Amino acid sequence: MNIFNLSGLFSTSRNKIVDGLASKHRIQIGRAAQHPPISGRPSITLSHSQSVGLVREDNEDSLFALTGMNAGDSEQNNFGLFVVADGMGGHQQGERASTIAAQSVAKVVGNYIFSKMLEEIQESCDNKTLMDLMRSALIAANDDVTNRVPGGGTTLTALLLIGSNAIVGHVGDSRAYMVDSGKLLQLTKDHSLVQKLYDLGEIASTGIENHPRRNILLRAVGQSDILEVDVSEQYVESGSIFLLCTDGLWGCVEEEDILTIMMDSSDLQEACDNLTKEANRAGGLDNITSLIVKYDYGNSK
Repeated sequence: MNIFNLSGLFSTSRNKIVDGLASKHRIQIGRAAQHPPISGRPSITLSHSQSVGLVREDNEDSLFALTGMNAGDSEQNNFGLFVVADGMGGHQQGERASTIAAQSVAKVVGNYIFSKMLEEIQESCDNKTLMDLMRSALIAANDDVTNRVPGGGTTLTALLLIGSNAIVGHVGDSRAYMVDSGKLLQLTKDHSLVQKLYDLGEIASTGIENHPRRNILLRAVGQSDILEVDVSEQYVESGSIFLLCTDGLWGCVEEEDILTIMMDSSDLQEACDNLTKEANRAGGLDNITSLIVKYDYGNSK
């Protein structure tokens, strides 16, 4: 598991959206003489779990999580950024690729978010801007991995929560899910050979998880100078639950069982721990990473 030091992480901007913010407003700092007490609970709660599995010797998965709360008279939204990445190319290359990719996304999105939170730029928070931001972040990650880890590559799945919106960026076969009406809704589509075969009608959906060529990817961060990325938006009900995971989980545990474990566990951390145990019980064929997020944006104050 890779733990990132955030000092200096947001020191350089990596896209035009971030660059355009610096001169737009001045930072204003003040203190009210009188203000009623502000209390509540965090709008975002999360848990995570990782395991090297039972077959691999090294962990090439990385995860990143960052949440922020803004309380007071401001109308600014709370936010959360979550990333999972599954490296490839051998221990050093795979681990470095996934770490660098996660950090790159954090730099780009973090620069924008923190500039916006400090300078109270309200008009820049529309969904089109956020989707362009996510796309820029994934492209920046591709450039960084290509330049710094030749021959390495990684999957990359990122979730940005702001207000009632979820922005998902995706390359590869790590996945983002949302629990919706008692079902596990897959928000991403695998960029893999078996997914392509399924789209062409050559295999059934039940054959994807156990297909012998399941690990062959058609898109990955760091494998091409020009990368096509998937970015989507999703309206979020308060109380929604998300799962980000690598194929070490979903490749060993059926989606129905994943949902059952999540719903039957006493809290989010127990759910993550139980998912890891179940994936290892099913063979632990790959590194396992899961990150569960509950978003109660309507009840943070």
